[in-house]
Amino acid sequence: MFKKIILASQSPRRVELLKQMNIDCLVMPADIEEAVLTDEFPEQYVTRLAEHKALAVFKKLDGQHADLPILAADTTVALGREIFGKPEHDADAYNILKKLSGTTHQVHTAITVVFKGKLESALNTTLVQMMPLTDAMIEAYIVTGEHRDKAGSYAIQGLAGNWIMRIEGSYTGVMGLPVHETALLLDKYLR
Repeated sequence: MFKKIILASQSPRRVELLKQMNIDCLVMPADIEEAVLTDEFPEQYVTRLAEHKALAVFKKLDGQHADLPILAADTTVALGREIFGKPEHDADAYNILKKLSGTTHQVHTAITVVFKGKLESALNTTLVQMMPLTDAMIEAYIVTGEHRDKAGSYAIQGLAGNWIMRIEGSYTGVMGLPVHETALLLDKYLR
């Protein structure tokens, strides 16, 4: 028997991960401003966005589906304090991947649940070690289009997984929904 939530995201990866957790969802993406604030740390950034997404959907519902928790998530890739969101275009993706090449960077995914007036968030941080990439490797990857709509311009579950030498943390967190933290958070509301 599936448990049901509202997912404030249109990410097919998040929908699939929730299905693996035996959770069905109504997909209701949030439309929010995603600009980084001055002096904002990556962890603060993703947490703020996840909270704003959940609250935006909560307000949009105006009391409808009050029996369902709202789950929102946001993922960003960071190299120290430098934040790499989704690329604006192919040249942006190329520059992002060039910077991430040969580094150990952080992937931060924040999740937020809003239910019956209560808001609760959790943060997952995973260290990802990427091999050094040649210009030709980056260019060939960009041609595939896999980088589009992906934080940091790559998908670990796709072709770019070949570049990942090691991770320390949550594989599903890098995909965009840390299953462990999500299960712990939702378990409180789906009993």
